[in-house]
Amino acid sequence: MPCPPRVLLVEDDPPMLARLSDVLATADITADQLQHAGSLAECRNLATAPDGTLHPRAMALVDLGLPDGSGIDLISWLRERGAAWPILVISAWSTEEMILGALRAGANGYVLKERDDLEIAFSIRNVLQGGAPIDPFIARRILDLANPLANPQANPPAPAEPTAPALREALSERERQILHHVATGMSNREIADSLHLSRWTIDTHIRHIYDKLAVNSRTQAVHRARARGLLR
Repeated sequence: MPCPPRVLLVEDDPPMLARLSDVLATADITADQLQHAGSLAECRNLATAPDGTLHPRAMALVDLGLPDGSGIDLISWLRERGAAWPILVISAWSTEEMILGALRAGANGYVLKERDDLEIAFSIRNVLQGGAPIDPFIARRILDLANPLANPQANPPAPAEPTAPALREALSERERQILHHVATGMSNREIADSLHLSRWTIDTHIRHIYDKLAVNSRTQAVHRARARGLLR
């Protein structure tokens, strides 16, 4: 009897990988049905059959921050090669750029890593049943982008930029430490290794830094922080 199509899990953070493996088990996906890749290159090798086509999959779970590139590029690569199976993004990133980029590339759903295991398991089951689960926070962002008039509070007049002391107080000591590493050009994986933290923890801290500084990229975060005296 042929083996059922495997689930492809693209995640490079060991604690998060272990967590998602346990969550998948609650969705009746056993270890022998699971195939793991920790980078774009590894995923491409695992996904490609000897004849150049893609191996059949039940679904793919994709992180966006990978050591050799963006998960958005991987989703595009899979779709361009005819992948018809569902792809669920599980990421710590919630910026407009990442959300819309993943959905436009062909993701069927998007859930944040900060959600509890039951919520992530529900999203996985939803995708396997043909659904398109979107994290509630992200759904709200999408609605605001699609129809800003429906929620005037989502786009209030821009407040005056906070003073340097206010920003310094808003950023925690750990966030300022991580921001310093970002400014030196270190990747999230390198920062995690340097601080002996998980990649998921670093991703979450950086997302909070983006929110507090009102920016959408690492470059903007560093520029804003330097302009406000948070970085030398």
